[in-house]
Amino acid sequence: MTTTQTVLVLGGTRFVGRHIVEALLAAGHTVTVLTRGQSPDDLPSTVERRQGDREQGATGLSALSGQTWDACIDVSGYTPSAVRASAEALADRVKRYVFVSTVSVYAEQHRHPVRETDPLLPAAAEDLTEVTGESYGPLKVTCERIVQDIFGDRATILRPQIVAGPFDHTARYPYWPDRAARSREDGQPMLAPGDGSDHVQAIDARDFGRFAVRVIEDGTPGIFNVAGPRLTWAEFMGAVGAQSVVWVDAATLETQGIGWRELPLYLADDSEQGGLMDVDASRALAAGLTLTDPAITAQDTRAWSASQSTTYLLAPERETAALTARIAALGTTSH
Repeated sequence: MTTTQTVLVLGGTRFVGRHIVEALLAAGHTVTVLTRGQSPDDLPSTVERRQGDREQGATGLSALSGQTWDACIDVSGYTPSAVRASAEALADRVKRYVFVSTVSVYAEQHRHPVRETDPLLPAAAEDLTEVTGESYGPLKVTCERIVQDIFGDRATILRPQIVAGPFDHTARYPYWPDRAARSREDGQPMLAPGDGSDHVQAIDARDFGRFAVRVIEDGTPGIFNVAGPRLTWAEFMGAVGAQSVVWVDAATLETQGIGWRELPLYLADDSEQGGLMDVDASRALAAGLTLTDPAITAQDTRAWSASQSTTYLLAPERETAALTARIAALGTTSH
């Protein structure tokens, strides 16, 4: 029987953090969250709330004064200054520090597969505070090193891949089950990128949350890629419930000005970042990671997102134009 633990979650009200908190509660642990108080908070009343902003250094962590926890899960550490502030403040007050990083730390993202031992991007300077698409990975590299330097074998680094599931406000993964649902409703085909043979991976946020709980309960140190089942895009279309699909090749997509922002999650296997859809999670699986059926992830995400008003970048008229161009090209080549 697992001993009940006290756990501090830095973040915890949105998406991944929320699923971690729910997994901790389901396992019987006592949870405290530290947030800035800027996001809606639908967590159960049993969660102890503290408010603070560690971007302000020690002052922003004053709400944690005088208390100790068995573990801390850092969901919201994006800048070195913030992570150093919390890691140093908690060095003698938590037994284990679990830092949520990202597979974006890897330098050679074209590798197949991507493993924990692969080279990392150059670390960002500790005084860098601007988080952009270019600085995100290097910032996380620096944050990881700070946690490892301070906590040693009491540190656990989790590098999730694309995270999916209910409460996902990123407009990435939800696009696909939402688009498939609209296609089923209006009877019109939907655009799918490539020819179906490229790959996609996503880790269910609930699986990620349960694994974070597991490493705390087991006192597991080290670094872990946390990724879901690797599917072909043809398999993925089946998982999200797409019933009528037109595969649109890269040349047609480029002609129509449609890229990865309009078609979230799509990275061709041979692209510069194709390895990020071939992330080896065998180390996490051996440590207790369990994976939800991708079809269940899609169904549950759609059940949640159906009541949301998410705006996606690919407008229907642009999708129609790309589909028309592709169908016309197929008709030409068939003669």
